[in-house]
Amino acid sequence: MSTSVDGLPPLRDVIERHGLQPKRALGQNFLLDLNLTGKIARQAGDLSESTVIEVGPGPGGLTRALLMHGARRVVAIERDERCLAALAEVSEHYPGRLEVVPGDALKTDFSMIAPGEKVKIVANLPYNIGTELLVRWLTLPDWPPYYESMTLMFQKEVAQRIVAQPGSDAYGRLGVLAGWRVEARIAFDVPAQAFTPPPKVTSSVIHIVPRAEPLAADVGVLARVTEHAFGQRRKMLRQSLKGIEGARLLAETGIDGTRRAETLDVAEFVALANALAGR
Repeated sequence: MSTSVDGLPPLRDVIERHGLQPKRALGQNFLLDLNLTGKIARQAGDLSESTVIEVGPGPGGLTRALLMHGARRVVAIERDERCLAALAEVSEHYPGRLEVVPGDALKTDFSMIAPGEKVKIVANLPYNIGTELLVRWLTLPDWPPYYESMTLMFQKEVAQRIVAQPGSDAYGRLGVLAGWRVEARIAFDVPAQAFTPPPKVTSSVIHIVPRAEPLAADVGVLARVTEHAFGQRRKMLRQSLKGIEGARLLAETGIDGTRRAETLDVAEFVALANALAGR
């Protein structure tokens, strides 16, 4: 049996041996290039003192890269039971450094995985749950959060929405929530042909670091304001905010009701949220 740079079998062999054909229903697109997974791992910085949480490891390509690049411990959450045997082989190769948690990431309390430890989240997120997970990580009730950074792969279009600035077409609810609580940058793009099977879109790796002191606002109220504002993004604010006392909020904040949602910066959205919350 041939081996890769880390002494384990090549991923294509692992996939074939364990019958791990990617399932569209699980949003699976496997990364097989260990040079590329290594580049993602390096983007997360020094991993030697961190517990790295990975979502959707699949056959373990990124998992192997994280361990090879010195992650003290990796906790990998995998919903697809077919992948567990392959991941067990990786765990055996790196004794005591990989814990595989079978289960659904959407039902996982990430804050309890490594309490009191330095945590980094690094993942090639399944396309079908990526945005929902990110919104949850951005809207935690406690801040600063339990994680030091997140290095995540999304469809390029989603990544652009995360880093979007006011006035751009990509700017929306995701851009406001991210701009409010974190600093995010697109690190590099990943072409479709790097995956098995190749998706129909380019992907991007994005690196996210929490802001120590974001502007004060109630998470739920801010989410509600952005939902209304961007729910009818082509309409003026006086129309789109009607359902949440828009006239009062605009009057109290001094924001012109003829503006549209995509022209407001994070501070203005926070002001609207605080007015709605009666702060």
